Amino acid sequence: MDGELQLNVPLLRRRVPNLTSAAREAGLRAATVSNLCTGKIPVGRAEVRTLVALASLAGCSLDELIIRGSGVRMIETGIKALDLLAPVARGGTVGFVAKPNMGQLVLLAEFMLRMKRRGFATVFWDPGSDTPGINHVQAQSEFNHTTKDEVYQRIVNLREEKDILLGVDRSKVLSGELLSLRESLKEVGARPITIALVDTKCEVVDDEGAYGPLDTLWKFDAELISRNIYPPIDPIASTSTVLEGAHLDAVHLSTQQRARKLLRRYRELRSLVTTQGFDKISELDLQLYNRGERLESFLAQPFFVSEPFTKKTGEWLTLYETLEDVKRILDGELDQVGTSELFFRGRLEVRQ
Repeated sequence: MDGELQLNVPLLRRRVPNLTSAAREAGLRAATVSNLCTGKIPVGRAEVRTLVALASLAGCSLDELIIRGSGVRMIETGIKALDLLAPVARGGTVGFVAKPNMGQLVLLAEFMLRMKRRGFATVFWDPGSDTPGINHVQAQSEFNHTTKDEVYQRIVNLREEKDILLGVDRSKVLSGELLSLRESLKEVGARPITIALVDTKCEVVDDEGAYGPLDTLWKFDAELISRNIYPPIDPIASTSTVLEGAHLDAVHLSTQQRARKLLRRYRELRSLVTTQGFDKISELDLQLYNRGERLESFLAQPFFVSEPFTKKTGEWLTLYETLEDVKRILDGELDQVGTSELFFRGRLEVRQ
């Protein structure tokens, strides 16, 4: 039952705004507290003194601090754009909507690699196609299977040990096999399985209902690709049920809403600037344009699976590192920093 327990992170961060500093002053390791908040360290494995200290900092009881994880919970991917704008729900379904050559299989391979490093079992239900890039997904999946029975048996064997990420092609949705698999797994009481759905044939790029109901939608954007911004996730159209207020830390929710609003306005202004130039926009809009440009640039990020091609080391940012850096951009702290200095990198340096 320990796996169902989690910290009441919104309560903790609401009552202890500077949690990292407060934790250090209380004699706790900041990394331990961060890992407890993100779920990397299960609550059931935490030292009692750590939990008692956190409850004391928050001025609450242990019963208030520790809650059962029956609601929607986010899985951190360490990918800035995804964790900020369209988080993955544990046990939910993620749908990739993309045109050909937009890199959806690269993103799936990266997702597999990152979840594997987080301790997930990664399973790929191979559609048996030779789509370019599918070899990368196969390489980053611990287990590759071609039949429903093989996938079922693998998940049954793993269900007591690990959370599972299952990669599936849309063909398995259309055939009804995925639905059948889900029903079979309900009967054996398997742990929650997070499912990533891709459309290797890219047949329904303009249909957000391509896979049926989704918990998270990642829609790829051709304009971002034209400017070499990867991952090219549309910041307006991409979304997640995790963003519903009851499921999200208040700081995350407010930062995400501010970022989405800025990026929406930036896109409007970008179209105007492209056709009429900067002279046609006000000083306030120019400030918003510049900040939107910096935020969009910052959300580009090197992937681990792409290291041989980009020659840049993959970057992982915790959610709260991402939120802190995004807030700095939103608040204008980096207005004097060149856009190129924010592009395709990880954590931003704190300038004194």
